[in-house]
Amino acid sequence: MTRQPERAWYAFGVTLLKIAQIGHPILRQRAREVTQEELASEATQRFIDDLIATMRDANGAGLAATQVHEPVRIVAVEVENNPRYPYKPKIPLTVVVNPVIEKLTEETFENYEGCLSVPNLRGVVERHVEIRLTGWDREGKPIDRLYRGLSAGTFQHETDHLDGVLFVDRVKDPRTLCTWAEFDRYHKQAFVERIVPFVRRTEG
Repeated sequence: MTRQPERAWYAFGVTLLKIAQIGHPILRQRAREVTQEELASEATQRFIDDLIATMRDANGAGLAATQVHEPVRIVAVEVENNPRYPYKPKIPLTVVVNPVIEKLTEETFENYEGCLSVPNLRGVVERHVEIRLTGWDREGKPIDRLYRGLSAGTFQHETDHLDGVLFVDRVKDPRTLCTWAEFDRYHKQAFVERIVPFVRRTEG
């Protein structure tokens, strides 16, 4: 792994990395797969630590390697009382290397998504309700899990990044695009009233 990411600053033994913003070419690049040998290297393991720390520092529900200027197929996801997404079910810290998503149903749901690489913007995106996620964990052990509801949507969003796709590409109706402040003011109540029962049905 080439360790020349854009850096922000060091804290507690990790490096908080700069998050690429929409318009940066790295966000439109398809990331390459990681080998087992590369994954086991000190550089890659250190990068994963930095990726997790950057995600947590930015209050993200997930973060893909391409978002921090490293075009490899690695994502980190964690939801734990996230102030940006208080209605999301908890997801324990999950690192997935070379993730592959299989859609298990044609049923979809509409989610108001945001992204650390698209600051201060939200929009309605259609996601599949149930997926199978396969890949490796950070130790190279196989991952094979089923996810439903908003959790499934989170992994779909992060894996999209590895293929150069942003959530704004999947917004079918641009009239749903709004700032976070206007979402809170005009759309949040109706969305939460709709999504909370959905979460209970799919992940309760």
